[in-house]
Amino acid sequence: MSNTDSFIQEVSDEVRRDRLFALMRRYAWIAVLAVVLIVGGAAWNEWRKAQERSSAEATGDAMMAALEGGSPQDRAEALAAIEADDAARRIVVDFARAGELVAAGDTEAAVALLQQIASTGDVPQIYARIAGFRALTLQPDLPAEDRRLQFEAYLSQGGILRLLAEEQLALIDIETGDTAAAIERAQRILDDSEASAGLRRRATQMIVALGGEVPQTAATGAMAPVQE
Repeated sequence: MSNTDSFIQEVSDEVRRDRLFALMRRYAWIAVLAVVLIVGGAAWNEWRKAQERSSAEATGDAMMAALEGGSPQDRAEALAAIEADDAARRIVVDFARAGELVAAGDTEAAVALLQQIASTGDVPQIYARIAGFRALTLQPDLPAEDRRLQFEAYLSQGGILRLLAEEQLALIDIETGDTAAAIERAQRILDDSEASAGLRRRATQMIVALGGEVPQTAATGAMAPVQE
């Protein structure tokens, strides 16, 4: 390579280097901003998680303190005073409060609270269904056919409440004098692979009490101790 070619190459390299530095000076703020946003976003995310964790722990501590009260009514009042800033935590507190109201004998207030949970729009569907189901079980004075229609709705929806609805329908069958239908429902519970040990035990006891026949395997399983 001649001296002239070498000189031209060096000049070209300098020009490219100057252009590169100029571009870096012009657009360096974009890279800096991107770094700031990434670091700031990560820091904000960690702060938010810490705040949520702190709030959840505060709600849990408040519930523990409330449940250490004397009477069920005292515990229900203490739970009602808890301020939960999150819908999910509010549901947990309200479910606990409903249980204490039932223990205190204030079934009417418990039903009203559970129905409120069930009708709240921002409550996850499964919690709304559980609240509505529990409220219905606390209203034995409703006409049997009204309760039957509502429990059949839970039966048709499936999910975790399906077998519990079947059990409640069997109890309504007993209440209305349809023993054969109650035994048939209890047998369906025993035959269902999703039935819990406690539910199987209750179904077996129901069949025996009504004079029905229980398969030996089901009877043996019902007699086994339930692991809670």
